[in-house]
Amino acid sequence: MPEQLNGQELSMLREEMEILMLERNRLLKVAGAAAVLMANTDGRDLPAEAAEAAEMLSTLVNELPEETLQEALESVHAEVNLDDTGKS
Repeated sequence: MPEQLNGQELSMLREEMEILMLERNRLLKVAGAAAVLMANTDGRDLPAEAAEAAEMLSTLVNELPEETLQEALESVHAEVNLDDTGKS
């Protein structure tokens, strides 16, 4: 097996990388929007049938690495207020 990639293989890898980066950007926006939604939603106001999905979404957002969550929030231009007032 040759150690160097030929031009066609390199081109295919570049295209795949571009596709993956676009998908990553879309997923960051989804995660950012979900984080904003969860931050602005009071679970007590949700219908019972939505509560389980909201809890799962909240858990998944909270499990994101801090750097990824920050990128996600930035991708949707969200501002985060870290004080205890709950206001952005």
